[in-house]
Amino acid sequence: MSHMSTSSLSSDSTQATESTLPSRAELRILAAGTLMPGFQGMVMPNWIATALKAGLGSVCIYGTNLSSPAQLATLMGQLRAVSSSVLLTLDEEGGDVTRLHYLTGSNQPGNAVLGRIDDPATTASSAAAIADELNSLGFNLNLAPDADVNSTAANPVIGVRSFGADASHVATHTAAWTTGLQGAGVAACAKHFPGHGDTATDSHLALPTIEVDLQTLRERELVPFGAAIAANVASIMTSHIMVPVLDAENPATFSPAILGGLLRDSLGFEGAIITDALDMAGASAQTGIEIAAVRALAAGADLLCLGSETTPERYEGILEAIVASVHNGQLAPSRLREAAARTAKLTRDYPPRPAAGAGSTPDQARITAAFELSDAARAWLADAAQPVLVQLETEANMAVGQVPWGARALDAASELTNVGPAAKIALIGRGLDPAHQIWGLADSLRAQGHRVIVVECGWPRGGADLVTFGASRSVSRALVGLLAPHIGGLRA
Repeated sequence: MSHMSTSSLSSDSTQATESTLPSRAELRILAAGTLMPGFQGMVMPNWIATALKAGLGSVCIYGTNLSSPAQLATLMGQLRAVSSSVLLTLDEEGGDVTRLHYLTGSNQPGNAVLGRIDDPATTASSAAAIADELNSLGFNLNLAPDADVNSTAANPVIGVRSFGADASHVATHTAAWTTGLQGAGVAACAKHFPGHGDTATDSHLALPTIEVDLQTLRERELVPFGAAIAANVASIMTSHIMVPVLDAENPATFSPAILGGLLRDSLGFEGAIITDALDMAGASAQTGIEIAAVRALAAGADLLCLGSETTPERYEGILEAIVASVHNGQLAPSRLREAAARTAKLTRDYPPRPAAGAGSTPDQARITAAFELSDAARAWLADAAQPVLVQLETEANMAVGQVPWGARALDAASELTNVGPAAKIALIGRGLDPAHQIWGLADSLRAQGHRVIVVECGWPRGGADLVTFGASRSVSRALVGLLAPHIGGLRA
């Protein structure tokens, strides 16, 4: 399906008259086919059931919809019973960003650890294992992998969600992850186009700008997306970021130059373009989500992620805004048909299917081998003193949410008040920037005579003695097994 330029959109919209427009009923069905709301609560709301019967294209499940594995299975059964063709989706990256394991932490290590293991077959197998879990519940679209090159160590929203800081390395593993997931029957979605790695701003909270020249963009940000396209990735997600070298006026999600000129025309992508959540500040803080939805469709997006707190009133408002935009000439009927058709094709290409048992999780030894240890950490490990693990909480970004992590997730963390005078201490944190309290605490404890190491469970920013490159449950188990092997009976 060829890309429709902005000029053809304008021509189509101005030439269309009320007599040639689709009926209001048809427009509502087409518009519904481009929407992906979330919802609040643990059971399927009546309004979601009604919307599914009226052509809703997709439903996204979030960690806040989960209270237990059995409850999630029941919820998925409710949704699938209403519509056998809907795209049921979620963000299951494995690693820090998990929805299936929101209550406990992911059983997969995540992209940064997989990148350090650096075996594409292992990466593909990890993705296939995720697909097995998704298939068993009726999901057929996964908003992963993260294809960003984390070139800025202080990136507050990507970090360990990335396979690494080298473009070709990220490209290799992005392709492997995509192949593993889709080979097991679940559609993949490479994100966040054209690349969210070179930013120190979280687009959940503001609108980041990537100040990069065209050559750097081509040689860094775009390389993993090219690899994903070559691997036949089913969909690509936009980012709510400004890239002035491509479009000085519109964020990527709303840019015909980026979605059309670059992604469709230059890179040759023919699959579905999915927006990042339109309730994020970087997308709709200035305009409201209804206008954002119309802008995204007009720019070339096919499936609109509406966010985790979509209400029936918001959903209806977005639906009506899209219908009105066709009638007032803002949005061409052919663009709406094209978007709905690409979303429907995703469903046809990736129908629900049984789990095949194709994937696996890297074992604890391979995960541990991916850690980065300083000489001080090795000396700490060799010290025969009793180890005590103390975890300092750090607020996670909104993509991660409130998922248990580190030693505390395994009931292996102690409070400082319980530290004996002869103990050696591992201070565990993540997102350890220079202002973090962990550094002052480490100095204080060392002054008291303790041997102390600082453990970074995120992307390294300098100063930590041990870096795990992730905080998923599988990584946390490997960490505790390394630091305190005497602790038995860790919760599975």
